[in-house]
Amino acid sequence: MADRRLTVTIRQSAPIPLDVQFTCGPGDVLAIFGPSGSGKSTILRTIAGLYRPSDAIVRVGDEIWTDTVVAAAVPPHRRAVGFVFQEYALFPHMTALANVMTALVHRPKEERRARAEALLELVHLTSQTGRRPHELSGGERQRVALARALARDPAVLLLDEPFAAVDRAVRRRLQDEVEAVRRSLDVPVVLVTHDFDDVIRLASHVLLLEQGQAVADGPVSTVMSRPGLSWLREAVGLGSVFEARVVGDDVGRGLVALDFGGRRLLAADIGLPAGALVRVRVPAREVILAVRAPEGVSLHNILTGTISVIQPDESAGHAVVQVSIGSILLLAEVTHDAVERLGLAIGRPVYALVKSVSIEARPLSEGQGPRSKV
Repeated sequence: MADRRLTVTIRQSAPIPLDVQFTCGPGDVLAIFGPSGSGKSTILRTIAGLYRPSDAIVRVGDEIWTDTVVAAAVPPHRRAVGFVFQEYALFPHMTALANVMTALVHRPKEERRARAEALLELVHLTSQTGRRPHELSGGERQRVALARALARDPAVLLLDEPFAAVDRAVRRRLQDEVEAVRRSLDVPVVLVTHDFDDVIRLASHVLLLEQGQAVADGPVSTVMSRPGLSWLREAVGLGSVFEARVVGDDVGRGLVALDFGGRRLLAADIGLPAGALVRVRVPAREVILAVRAPEGVSLHNILTGTISVIQPDESAGHAVVQVSIGSILLLAEVTHDAVERLGLAIGRPVYALVKSVSIEARPLSEGQGPRSKV
């Protein structure tokens, strides 16, 4: 099978400093997450050919789109890129159908209308094909933009803050649309976002960007389990992320059982059937460590594990402890006093106590987890 990975290297000192290098495989969703002004959108514009850094290589499989060393640059209109912009970028005088058809010039004229209608059906806009952008809601305009991006038959799909202009309920529906599209396309998807919920809900991999520097990258569960990411703690709070499967519920108690590698957690019921795949996030501040088995507590979840890392965080006045529990790495924030008083040390067995109500679980589709290395 031909190599269809997206490989990107960008280095420049101005106007926005950037020093990043990553690979995204077909079917993977790489979320670039970081504060405003860190260079996230510049990375997407470089991939699309809308911006040329002083030092860059952009390659899709064996095809080179940008190589500043040899002054190679494929023009934007010749790059098989689907680009969904934050501000939609729709033609205001055209209908939804006509907007999508503008991206189908590479197809025979007699095929364009049927293909545009099929794409609008894919994003559930069949009844809105004749409406112009001002007659559509924000979420509907974004779906037209997504259909138009797909019309280019992209080798790479780029999403630049695609949900920033809609409310939380619409965001969840659009996330579902994007996930359905990801399953049907099997191409590299790069998502720029400042909302951590997008990372948890959609990404297989994540690149954390700070002041143009990649401070961490890799599969979501691996990156989120690192204890030393002080920037992430300040932005959204540290917390472990991993996949689990719903194995049952207790309607009377409002709980659901989640299985991860043969171990179980009880979480607040999220209304998913047994067998459903979920992504779990456990905030580090919600994990309590004990060196003896606790008794007479209200907690449902008492997990046994071994300390693998203790990372002092002097700026926050505490330590972050990483605990290996079967196949996952759980983070806990504890005071320096607790480390000394309990004799916490690498290799020491501990009990990790987690409240059911503090466990966040979001549904995933089968095959959404990491498949290729970033």
